[in-house]
Amino acid sequence: MDVVIATRNRNKVEEISQMLQGSKFKVISLLDFKDRNLPEIQEDGLTFEENARNKALTIAKMTGRLTLADDSGLMVDALNGRPGVLSARYSGENATPEENNRKLLDEIKDVPTKKRTARFVCVVAIARPSGKVHVVEGRCEGLIAKEIRGETGFGYDPLFIVPEYDKTFAELGIAVKNRISHRAIAIQKAVEVLTGLSEHEKG
Repeated sequence: MDVVIATRNRNKVEEISQMLQGSKFKVISLLDFKDRNLPEIQEDGLTFEENARNKALTIAKMTGRLTLADDSGLMVDALNGRPGVLSARYSGENATPEENNRKLLDEIKDVPTKKRTARFVCVVAIARPSGKVHVVEGRCEGLIAKEIRGETGFGYDPLFIVPEYDKTFAELGIAVKNRISHRAIAIQKAVEVLTGLSEHEKG
C-alpha cells in the first residue's frame, strides 16, 4: 500500500522510509508529486497535533491518497516547554539547525545538568481523502547537553542526550536512533493504524 508522507524534508523522508522497511507500506513523499504543484503547508497551529492534522488532511484531499504527516519538536523544561512547535524556526523563520542549537545552548547555559530535562515529541496524523483522521504520539525523554556532540542525525540531535546510553542522538547513530526515538515510537503506532485500515479495506 502506498502512503504519502506530507513533507519535502529529505531527512525526514529517509528516516520514516527506514522505519517502515519490512512493512507492506511504500513511502511516497511530496517530492514525488513535482507535476502537481502541491503547496507548502503552513505550520501555524498552536500544537503538534494541529499541525500534523492540517498537513495530513490537506495533502490527502489534494492527492486522493492515504497520507501520513507528522509534527515534532523539542520541549525543554527549563524553558517552559520551548522551543515546542517553533523548534524548526526557533531562531528565525529561515533558521538553520546550527543557529537553533546555538540559541538553545545560550538560553540554558547557566542551567545545571540535572535540570536540563527535555523531551522530543512527535505527533503523527494519518488522513484519508474522505476526511477521516487518526492521530498517534511518541515521546522520548532526555537531557540537553552543554555542547554539540556527535556527527549524525539532524536538528537538535547533537544536543539531545538519551540517559540510558549517555549519548546524544547524533552520537548514537541512525540505526539506534530509529529504534528508540520519539518518531520511531509514533511511526510504530502509525503502522498499527495503517495495518488496521488496510485490513478493513480488504474486508
